[in-house]
Parts: sequence; C-alpha cells; structure tokens
Amino acid sequence: MKHHFAPLERIRVSKRAQDQLVTLRRRTGLRQWNWVCRWAFCRSIAEPSKPPMVPVPSDSNLEMAWQVFGGEHEDIYAAILRQRCIQDGLGTDTETLATQFRLHLHRGIGYLVGDQYIRSIGELIGSVVPSDSERLLLR
Repeated sequence: MKHHFAPLERIRVSKRAQDQLVTLRRRTGLRQWNWVCRWAFCRSIAEPSKPPMVPVPSDSNLEMAWQVFGGEHEDIYAAILRQRCIQDGLGTDTETLATQFRLHLHRGIGYLVGDQYIRSIGELIGSVVPSDSERLLLR
C-alpha cells in the first residue's frame, strides 16, 4: 500500500505567478499547469540559497490538488521538500512544509519566466541538463 504525505492538500498560486505560468506555457508548449509547476519547484530546489520569506498571496483562480501537482511521483516531491527543509535548518511540520513549498514554487516560476533563453521544451531541458562542453568540465 502506498503512503502519501502531502505537505498541503491544495495548491493555489498568486495572480502574478498565474500570469507568469501562462507565459511559460506559451513559450514552452507545455500544456498542463502541473508540468510547468513541477519544473519551477525543481528549479528553485536546485538553488542552494533559501527562498526569501515573502508573503505569497493566493489571489488567483489557479488551484490544483497536491496529487495533481505531483502525479505518480507525489511522494518523491514531498520527500525532496522535506529533505530541503531539514537541510535549511527548518522544521518539517505541516505549516513549515506548506510555506516552504509555496516559496519554492513561486521563486522557481520567477526564475523560469525570467530566463529569456527558455522558449521551448528543448531549451527548458537544456537549462538543467549540462551541454557536452559542460560535461567535459565536470569530469
């Protein structure tokens, strides 16, 4: 039996983030909100710094369940968030996890929309997968 530990039941983004997601969907061709949100969350999680503690309004009509956000990998996303909170010296209580998820999601959306080089799915993938020359440097 699969165990779910969703950090929050429903995800609602700010109006600004919704507008940015519309832009990202148009640029990349990704059709589903949850796909773009997964990329944004992962982009923020990859950043070593903590997201700034800023108020994140839930003033849009874009809402999805945690299960829709995470899909078949919802437990993996929850575990990544939990581990990041531990790494950042934060608690892992429900409120902290929910707050940190919102902060990471919104920061990631901002990072992706701010990257003018992301104009397709291929460029989105290229923004996280090292090029051949970068791979040589990593060896």
